[in-house]
Amino acid sequence: MIRGIHHTAISTADLERSVRFYRDLLGFEQVFASGWEAGAETADKITGLKDSSARMVMLKAGNACIELFEYSSPQPRPGDPNRPACDHGITHLCLDVRDIEAEYERLKAAGMLFHCAPQQMGTVSATYGRDPDGNIVELLEVKDVSNPLALNS
Repeated sequence: MIRGIHHTAISTADLERSVRFYRDLLGFEQVFASGWEAGAETADKITGLKDSSARMVMLKAGNACIELFEYSSPQPRPGDPNRPACDHGITHLCLDVRDIEAEYERLKAAGMLFHCAPQQMGTVSATYGRDPDGNIVELLEVKDVSNPLALNS
């Protein structure tokens, strides 16, 4: 039985920079850090890679986690930091927020790049921004608790 989404994983070229973004700027709590050296058979089986090695950090906010990986082997290909949201693959990570205008201003002042200011669509407001690797991070505020999009407090 699937109960929900546990975490999203992001591969980054700079683990410390990404941890600072998600932990220090967005407020996620670091709950676990680990890694493995090349030759870790279980990690290779799970990832489908050969002779992989990586460092990882698991971060948590509310009931969801973000797992950050910095692979040193095999040599990762850099992503396109300006990849359009319409390209195939995972398009964005959405964060449920309260007071989207204040969060937008706080993150913008800290240097986060946004596509636009929060846009109001009835009782829902949203905007897309980018993390340091160019991954899209959506801020979403659902103001009506009866809206089916609203999360439990």
